[in-house]
Amino acid sequence: MEHFRRWSREIVLDNERPWRLEPFQEAFVADVFGGAPECWLVVPEGNGKTSLIAGLALYHCAFRGTASVPVAASSKEQAEILYRQAEGMVFRSDSLQQFKCQEGYRRIKHNLMGSRIQIFAADDRTGDGVIPTLALLDELHRHRDLRLYRTWRGKLVKRGGQVIAISTAGEPGSEFEETRERIRQTAVGHERVGAFGRFEANGVVLHEWAVPEGGDVEDMGVVKAANPLGAVTVAELVGKRGSPTMTIEHWRRFVCNLPTRSGHAAIAETEWDAAEEPADMIPVGVSVDAGLDVAWKWDTTALVPLWVRDPDFRVLGAPAILVPPRDGRSLDPNLVERALIVLHERNPIGTLVMDTSRAEQLAEWASAELGCTVIDRPQSNRFAAEDYSRFTEALRKGWLRHTGDPGLRRHVLNAVARVLPYGDARFDRPSQSRLGGEQDRRVIDALSAAAMVNSLAGVGQSAEPMFEVLA
Repeated sequence: MEHFRRWSREIVLDNERPWRLEPFQEAFVADVFGGAPECWLVVPEGNGKTSLIAGLALYHCAFRGTASVPVAASSKEQAEILYRQAEGMVFRSDSLQQFKCQEGYRRIKHNLMGSRIQIFAADDRTGDGVIPTLALLDELHRHRDLRLYRTWRGKLVKRGGQVIAISTAGEPGSEFEETRERIRQTAVGHERVGAFGRFEANGVVLHEWAVPEGGDVEDMGVVKAANPLGAVTVAELVGKRGSPTMTIEHWRRFVCNLPTRSGHAAIAETEWDAAEEPADMIPVGVSVDAGLDVAWKWDTTALVPLWVRDPDFRVLGAPAILVPPRDGRSLDPNLVERALIVLHERNPIGTLVMDTSRAEQLAEWASAELGCTVIDRPQSNRFAAEDYSRFTEALRKGWLRHTGDPGLRRHVLNAVARVLPYGDARFDRPSQSRLGGEQDRRVIDALSAAAMVNSLAGVGQSAEPMFEVLA
């Protein structure tokens, strides 16, 4: 560690001043040099993460023969920033003249040690052939998934390597945030002092700086404590927060380092979580209605029960969420029938609400075999807007509750509100692409099913019921 500290003082940063490690950087680097296979640093934007990762890459190549340092950024543009930072250190620092920068390849080589830094855009297909001695991943929260991270992590043992990930907070429910939470939950050693937390779990060390849970994100002293770089001042934060271009979502996520959903989110986490009831709230044997959103090949199929105790108290139960095979085959209809039977045996289904255009035979089977009334609910904009309006109203007024199922929660919090041409809105997917790891974050089918069956419960409040009962 002392050698790295002395070496870093000879490096000139992009502002033409010598690099001086900050205390929080030294603490993190100490864990890296301590040999932890996986090291994570999660800190707000503007706290020197890119400089640190560039410096570590150069140091590793300068003192380890034939070192292989792959550096993954989330995009070509982000990779360019990383490359430029390391290149600038080489050009401005006399002690780094043994490095040769190859701009066209986004590669930096050390002439004497035979080591190299190669910068990639995050893609496990192009990074599969790498055997790293030090793998670096920049802004891990922006990667579409953690497949490249896992690919490189799996190859560390071949050369006794390490992997370092730096990032700011991601979106709740993302693979990055779920993984970070697992690190915290499985930590065998942890430290929490103010805005700083250190967690050690089975070869992984996580350092994170963030406004503490319940902290005031408008208190600049509290926010400054979460931004450990000395150059980040309260005055700078005040100016940043006061900019007319700043949004509360960006402020919370990138400056306070708190996992935050997009401002287009249809339902707030706090609103959904406030509606939670005990998991056993729906009594066994009582009749329920159910919403069914069917997708045979790409998206999930979701069955959601709704118990209406009285007009002002309805409870959504745990859904059955069925995922079609990933090899392109369609979902087996028998699995959907089985899900309906399992629910019906616990709570007889009085009415099943579904878009029958996607599953006419299934609708006929449910009517004949289960004896339930099947109501056709098309998912055109007209009906989807009605579902959105009634669902959000019932949630807002406390009529609609749920039993806290994590699958339903994920689908609800995935949804965004899409404004329609006449000013009304509907629930929609945050991404229309199923590619690049976006599928798990785009599914909202359990919410669609829940919204359909909730509209059935609200028919008495509407002058124009929008349902067709199948004969």
